[in-house]
Amino acid sequence: MPQNEHIELHRKRHGRRLDHEERTRKRLARAAHERSAVAKKMRKGKAKLYNKKRYSEKVQMRKLIKQHEEKEQKSTVDEPTEGAIPTYLLDRQKQAVGKAISSAVKQKRKEKAAKYQVPLPKVKAVSDAEAFKVVSTGKSRRKGWKRMVTKVTYVGETFTRKPAKFERFIRPMGLRFRKAHVTHPELRTTFLFVNNWC
Repeated sequence: MPQNEHIELHRKRHGRRLDHEERTRKRLARAAHERSAVAKKMRKGKAKLYNKKRYSEKVQMRKLIKQHEEKEQKSTVDEPTEGAIPTYLLDRQKQAVGKAISSAVKQKRKEKAAKYQVPLPKVKAVSDAEAFKVVSTGKSRRKGWKRMVTKVTYVGETFTRKPAKFERFIRPMGLRFRKAHVTHPELRTTFLFVNNWC
């Protein structure tokens, strides 16, 4: 007999407690309450991770239930038997009702989603790491709160730099613009944009 199987051996010899099934059932019934109590008490990052895990479990369960329901629904219509159909069967629909309702609900959802859909921009967002370069300052170059802008920036007529000591975002002279000529790809026209709001 392999090691560390003394519990299995004891069960084989003496059996389980007489109330084992009831205790197991009660433990399972309590488990949901215990989990919810733990979820309520948890805070910060641990809570986020725990809730994310629970949410994914619930989604999986819902999907499984939905699959079973769809399986149970009658999607195909029974072939009509030979001969005349009795009058009490004439008003029955030929299509499976369950499937029709579910497809109608799905269609409605799609329409609703399309109504509130926002057109996504073609221009990709620029990340902070790409747009700014960290400028280390201080006697031993340990401070890193200043940033140098590495992309073109638009400034107004009245733009004046802050004193170098307090300037958080350094905009280099070569990358500072007040006007921009923008070409529209479809209209094939160039527009002049003047920045007056800075």
